[in-house]
Amino acid sequence: MLSQSVENFVKAVYSLQKSDEWVGTSRLANALGQRPASVTNMAQKLAKSEDGLLIYQAYKGVKLTETGTSVALEVIRHHRLIELYLSKQLGVPWDKVHDEAEKLEHVISEDLEDRMAAALEDPTIDPHGAPIPTKDGHVAPRPSVPLASVEPGHVVEVVEVNDHDAQLLRYLGELDLYPGNRFSVLGRESFGQSISIERDGKPTSLGEEAVPHIFVTVIGEIEKKKDPE
Repeated sequence: MLSQSVENFVKAVYSLQKSDEWVGTSRLANALGQRPASVTNMAQKLAKSEDGLLIYQAYKGVKLTETGTSVALEVIRHHRLIELYLSKQLGVPWDKVHDEAEKLEHVISEDLEDRMAAALEDPTIDPHGAPIPTKDGHVAPRPSVPLASVEPGHVVEVVEVNDHDAQLLRYLGELDLYPGNRFSVLGRESFGQSISIERDGKPTSLGEEAVPHIFVTVIGEIEKKKDPE
């Protein structure tokens, strides 16, 4: 059985490896909140272990093996299932489920995982819109674009939001910007990244610190109001 620290390590590598084949130890240290030297030592240790979770190369960093990827996806599946179960079955607010899932993802049994999945009718996304890996490690793609890239004049639907900041989630909840909800992009501030939006006929401003953490799909253009005859 792998330790919690090892599971967290491979999970962090997986999250950073989406765009880069090799993950630098400095980036990994920043993601884990550890010193680069400690991360390098862990990477070297895991690369030499019989578990075969990752490959390490000096000056390049690390990348997961097929085995390491499977471990990471299993931990992520546990985490996102727990988040959804806490949210839907127990009514835990969406800004609190991440921290609870971080604690529980390493200790639930495969039987409990299966029972939660069955109770939730085999869900595909967590409360924040992130895809839940299947039992066999498949992750269904969810096409989206950063909200910051959407030009004013379009209607968008929230696909996913970053779940690591509870304050951000409370803020987005107050604006009713949950995955699946739609809003109109009205305008963009000339300085900074804050944007003007409209949700259910209510205009408001979305702060620049929140915008980079929201991913959407563009539904279409805002319908222009007809001039009275």
